[in-house]
Amino acid sequence: MNKKELAAKLAKKTGLSQVKAMECVNAIFDANPGHGIIAVELDAGRKVVIPGFGTFAAKRRAARVGTNPASGSKISIPAKSYVHFKPGKTLRERIED
Repeated sequence: MNKKELAAKLAKKTGLSQVKAMECVNAIFDANPGHGIIAVELDAGRKVVIPGFGTFAAKRRAARVGTNPASGSKISIPAKSYVHFKPGKTLRERIED
């Protein structure tokens, strides 16, 4: 499912127009700087918790020394931040069945 299909299903389920449904989807999921509720919260270092569905959080991976698989030489891997999603109990149980 892509964003357009998600907006169409949201419109059908809620009675919103397709344009309004797309605006809602964009307001929540847009990843451009300063847009998208989830991305803005993660930028600010906060978690987004949706009970039963899951938690979005930004995590930090420390700098480390790795091995170049092609040459076997040691390389320095810089620290970085990344997005982590942990599914909620309800979603996890539904998918496991």
